[in-house]
Amino acid sequence: MIITKQKDFNDLLSLIKDGPVFIVGCSECATLCHTGGKEEVLLMRKDLEKKNIKTTGCIILEPACHLLNDKRLLKEHKKEIDEAKKILVLACGNGVQTVSEIINDTDVISGTDTLFLGEIKRANDFEKRCVMCGDCIQDLFEGVCPVSRCPKSMLNGPCGGSIDGKCEADKEIDCIWDIIYNRLKEKGQLYRFKEIRAPKDWSKSTEMRRVL
Repeated sequence: MIITKQKDFNDLLSLIKDGPVFIVGCSECATLCHTGGKEEVLLMRKDLEKKNIKTTGCIILEPACHLLNDKRLLKEHKKEIDEAKKILVLACGNGVQTVSEIINDTDVISGTDTLFLGEIKRANDFEKRCVMCGDCIQDLFEGVCPVSRCPKSMLNGPCGGSIDGKCEADKEIDCIWDIIYNRLKEKGQLYRFKEIRAPKDWSKSTEMRRVL
């Protein structure tokens, strides 16, 4: 799922100014991240009104990144949207862009920062797993991705700075190369560390659209 965090409320106030504002949330990733579900949208509405900023309405899109579904759902709130000077979207960057494609005559504000594609480890604890680079290489590294899970995106072994299996850049996270090493050791395949990986082909990350 796509992991997001809400932007600082005061920063949002500087963008919203006097309003009025219509608030959009997302039923999927932002709901699971507690950044743009029903509870967060209603709380945002309450907090804005405490600042004497009028909110014309709100909606939870199902999900925010579904263009055709968004068009149908937002059409039902046309009056409230037309009354607003700002549209605050509590969803990922894709959801924000989808909404702005539909509502192109009103300022659309991103209420969250999109961080990464990740895994839920436990409630409110997410781990980065993918940077959506367009070139999956997990099969080369025992089912894990060092590009996304190593802060330095090392492709040919660890940097040498980890201590007790923890990353030197962030001691709260495991060194992914320590994990790869242990998995290879268990399989008796440590010789694979001698295989030199070519630099990553980042041109694949430029694919903008795919029709199936």
